[in-house]
Amino acid sequence: MKIPKKFELLVHNGLVDEVVSQLMSGKEAEVYVVQSMGELRCAKVYKEADNRSFSTASKYQEGRKVRNSRQARAIGKHSKFGRKEQEDAWQNAEVDALHRLAATGVRVPQVYNYVDGILLMELVVDENGNIAPRLNDVRLTEAQAREYHRVMIGQILLMLCGGLVHGDLSPYNVLLSSDGMVIIDLPQAIDAAGNNNAADMLQRDVANMTAYFGRFAPDLLATDYGREIWKLYATGELSPETILTGRFEQSNIPADVHGVMEEVDAARLWHEETLEKAKMG
Repeated sequence: MKIPKKFELLVHNGLVDEVVSQLMSGKEAEVYVVQSMGELRCAKVYKEADNRSFSTASKYQEGRKVRNSRQARAIGKHSKFGRKEQEDAWQNAEVDALHRLAATGVRVPQVYNYVDGILLMELVVDENGNIAPRLNDVRLTEAQAREYHRVMIGQILLMLCGGLVHGDLSPYNVLLSSDGMVIIDLPQAIDAAGNNNAADMLQRDVANMTAYFGRFAPDLLATDYGREIWKLYATGELSPETILTGRFEQSNIPADVHGVMEEVDAARLWHEETLEKAKMG
């Protein structure tokens, strides 16, 4: 295959020797199989910012950290430079997420390099050395579905223990490799503590995976791991060693709205008094 122009920098730097074939083309990126450092690897080429819909992406970007105040101002102004900065932040979010998740024990592709909008990473293969299929393309036995569901719930738990929620998890972005399931496509991964949509997204991730595995083991559909995991996380009780039940009990204790408002008012008053004292001297 003729080497696309976008790979010139990687070829010049000796990171890519040959572009073997195009693996897929999606809304966010094109993926290629490349020869790199004597082995086959995967190269994810992100599409230009103009081909994105940031109105859709905005809920994922809440709470994300930026490099500096200049980048934050540029993104806020929605200028051409700001859109470029936003695109860079979107791409770097996936690179950061892959590193963070690998460190917490989540099975994701190994990252080798990220240069000029191209993410060079592990090519995930099956036991025969062929490109690993997406989970959605595999038919499971009931026993396999139960085991894969158990493992996937554990992976989602580990992700949250690492402070992240995938945000778009489905059988389409899980590969079935020679050593089990591999989670891919993470540019939209969100910071669980900094995004108000985190609880809903985590529960949706769990629901998507449970619905798939439930096609082969229907009793899984009665479980409620999503709300159970989030409740444990929100109360500070979640850890990698947490044993889940798949059940969730809604508290019947009414919320103390009056008490919460009193605390808010007290905090506001303290803040105003502190500012006044600072002005006086």
